[in-house]
Amino acid sequence: MADYREEDVHEWYNLYHQTIFKFIFMLTKDYQQAEDLTQETFFKAYKYHHTFKGDSSEKTWLFSIAHNVTVDHMRKQKPIRFFKELFQPQIDIKLLPENVVQLKESSKEIHEALSALKQSHREVIILRKIKGFSITETAEILDCSESKVKSTLHRGMLALEKRLIKESGLNEHTK
Repeated sequence: MADYREEDVHEWYNLYHQTIFKFIFMLTKDYQQAEDLTQETFFKAYKYHHTFKGDSSEKTWLFSIAHNVTVDHMRKQKPIRFFKELFQPQIDIKLLPENVVQLKESSKEIHEALSALKQSHREVIILRKIKGFSITETAEILDCSESKVKSTLHRGMLALEKRLIKESGLNEHTK
């Protein structure tokens, strides 16, 4: 049984790992993370091989695993990813250890900057940008108008950006 499972997953890896990697990379825009999630996909395929009933093709089953693994990862990373994309240019590079350390430091700075904002700004940013609520839903949650949500979000994002620039020392270079 284990030999059969290992042969199947090895064959599937040879056939589909590049396609699955590209799929995950398009979702994450992070080379190293796509590599890790691709490996996790095939690990789960091996671990749960017994659940594959052949109702769909192995490619479809593997992509389903890849999608679930990636969505789970992105759900956990959503706040960090949002702020990373908002304040850093999009560059598709492989993360080196020094970049990972820098990312962790950036996440801490973002959390501290967000915590330092006025409560109204912080609430709207968290509900809209981190939790993903619509303008209407945010207005209902906060019991205010949609225009109030829009203006508070705009002012809050400006304040957050200003605070992050100030904390990073970038304002010294812009004078």
